[in-house]
Amino acid sequence: MTREQKDNLFVLIKSLSKSEKRQFKLYVGRLGVNEDSKFLLLFKILQKLSFYDESVVLKNGFVKKQQLSNLKAHLYKQILISLRLNPSHQNIRIQIREQLDFATILYHKGLYTQSLKILDKAKSIAIANEEKNIANEIIELEKVIESQYITRSISNRADELTIQAKDLNNQNLLASKLSNLSLQLYGLFLKKGYVKHASEHDKVTTYFEERLPEYKISELGFREKLWLYKSYLWYSFLIQDFLACYKYSRKWVNLFDEYPTMIRLNPVFFVNGTQNLLEALFYIKRHDKFKESLNNLITITNKDWFPKDDNVQSLTFLCIESNRLNAHFMEGRFKEGLPLVPEILEGLQKHKSRIDEHHIMVFYYKIASLYFGVGDYHNSIAFLKKIISNKSLQMREDLLCFSRILNLVAHYEAGLDYNLDSLIKSTYKFLIKMEDLHMVQREMIKFLKRLGDIYPQNIKTAFRELHLKLKVFENDPYEKRAFLYLDILSWLESNIENKSVEYIIRRKYLSLNKIN
Repeated sequence: MTREQKDNLFVLIKSLSKSEKRQFKLYVGRLGVNEDSKFLLLFKILQKLSFYDESVVLKNGFVKKQQLSNLKAHLYKQILISLRLNPSHQNIRIQIREQLDFATILYHKGLYTQSLKILDKAKSIAIANEEKNIANEIIELEKVIESQYITRSISNRADELTIQAKDLNNQNLLASKLSNLSLQLYGLFLKKGYVKHASEHDKVTTYFEERLPEYKISELGFREKLWLYKSYLWYSFLIQDFLACYKYSRKWVNLFDEYPTMIRLNPVFFVNGTQNLLEALFYIKRHDKFKESLNNLITITNKDWFPKDDNVQSLTFLCIESNRLNAHFMEGRFKEGLPLVPEILEGLQKHKSRIDEHHIMVFYYKIASLYFGVGDYHNSIAFLKKIISNKSLQMREDLLCFSRILNLVAHYEAGLDYNLDSLIKSTYKFLIKMEDLHMVQREMIKFLKRLGDIYPQNIKTAFRELHLKLKVFENDPYEKRAFLYLDILSWLESNIENKSVEYIIRRKYLSLNKIN
């Protein structure tokens, strides 16, 4: 890990666009006294560095080592203030908080009427935009002012504020419980992946049902429905009920059709919802709806009004590029997907400070699968090694497991069988350690282990026998996940028929969609 990633100030400065840097200098220079300020000198030095080097800063002599920490903290704060003033970072949420700040200042000056007027307007905007936490803060300040401002009709006002506070507290409590559940299920999915057997299924179901709060769907607003659908979605993914995944991701995306203004205010939730919808459609093989949803996402995110901040752009990159790859996997067009690889690698480099390791590894697995599909096994192995050599277990365990299985198959296909025995042993040990050695993996490892003892004239018979054994697991609730990561059946069929994997998958796609 480089020091660039460790120094927050340096990372922040490097994330600034040209216009943001220009605005910061204008913001600092609004008073002549700041033109030669130490924090501006520090800013100018850091923006020129390619990586953070404290010694370079100290060599300039304008700050001592023991003062540097405070100076950096001051510069960090000034950059954030400048960014807050930038129109590109202004949204409804920030504007409401700004009005709350103004009202607080007026209250402390004793200008109660003016403060209440601003608060009432800000509260209406907050409720209209589903910003119920801020609305609750506004009401609490209104209650403080009303308790000491005696020139208004306090009786009706007290009842009104009490009822509003009670309703918002109930909604906020429900949203909090649902968001907690959603986050916990998502964390479980990232760590463990899909459930592996019936006892895990029962454990996850019990966990979900015990934590799901009571609700009436007719009484829920946008925010509560959003967290509800997210909770059901992650539960459905965990138990591999992909039709239910489609159902709840569809409800999630449809929320934004019902509340179109929420796309601009919550672009991250919109993109995430569409990503999960696309993933569900990929698994249930609804190719027509997949293309329609992907094209809709691309169209909306390219609109001028769609937010384009760094975070949203990184998330949009992840979603669109990942599903462009999935489209090629579905249609069996692996060769046509190869030009995406350099674009994706360039994008990963561009967004590296905002993309977590798990998502990078998922891209590497997809790229490895793409190369495998066109028969470029050496490149496939190269990308799989990036995953296998990663010692962090913060990514999904099943991704780590199936990377090793695909690595074995790629080594066999590439003719790199001189160390296949040691690879098989290390893979076997890893799967046992991960408690992930199921029938599909067992049969695959047994098959690869005895490949060297099979005579060439009997090899197709051996492939057919393995195909028959694995075919029965294709729809097994706990074994079928193996086929989500690695289309083993298509690989076996390609060896049986002497056709490429790409040809086999393409043929299945055409048959499924009744295309000549």
